[in-house]
Amino acid sequence: MAAGGGGLIGVVALVAYLVLGGDPSQVNLDSLRGTEVDTGQEDGQVATECRTGADANEREDCRIIGYVNSIQAYWTETLPAYQPATTTFFDGSVSTGCGSATSAVGPFYCPPDQGVYVDLGFFDAMKTQLGAEGGPLAQAYVIAHEYGHHVQNLEGVLQAGGGGSGEESQAVRTELQADCYAGVWTGNAVETGYLEPISREQLATAIDAAQAVGDDRIQERTQGQVNPETWTHGSSEQRQEWFTTGYESGDPASCDTFNAEL
Repeated sequence: MAAGGGGLIGVVALVAYLVLGGDPSQVNLDSLRGTEVDTGQEDGQVATECRTGADANEREDCRIIGYVNSIQAYWTETLPAYQPATTTFFDGSVSTGCGSATSAVGPFYCPPDQGVYVDLGFFDAMKTQLGAEGGPLAQAYVIAHEYGHHVQNLEGVLQAGGGGSGEESQAVRTELQADCYAGVWTGNAVETGYLEPISREQLATAIDAAQAVGDDRIQERTQGQVNPETWTHGSSEQRQEWFTTGYESGDPASCDTFNAEL
């Protein structure tokens, strides 16, 4: 599942759940390379340095780790059976329980090793290649979306192979639910103690990011035409709608995309 049908071509046996594909030409957040954040066991100098809110305000790398901690704290409190995932930051390539992956796939979730993998160049690519406004909460949306897939995996709703394609496909419903879960976390993020109150302007950047990664918008930018039969993530309107649904409700129960009319 990737932008314009690319990204996973040639990556054999990589069954992962992505925001979208792309091929970032510039790496940001370089200090996070090789850092892993999981159940309180941080690996890497940056993870051990990022301890306070002041750190997060002053350092972009610490802010990203703060998002991971906030997302994990929310789901741990919300779901009794929640098991923390491991977040790995990479650029170039990475080996996972799903196989080898390159930066071309962007951020993704791998069910077998319950790992979230964040390509360090993707946040820049969102702006330079996909036309998103970007910003801190847009970055948080990307990470929270992948953790939405982790919640789905724990709940047993992920399907091997991705769930086909098309406007009403299982794949689209899966991605839209992950968007909704990202919105739910955003609506509850301040209560985790990691984030200050979210402004209307910051929220707009997250919604803008959801719009930027819609299948229709990506196809229009990369192919010059829109083909709903090949959609695997949903339209810009759908992605915005479900993120907003999660944010406004603050309740994972509002995210039943599998039984909703899309």
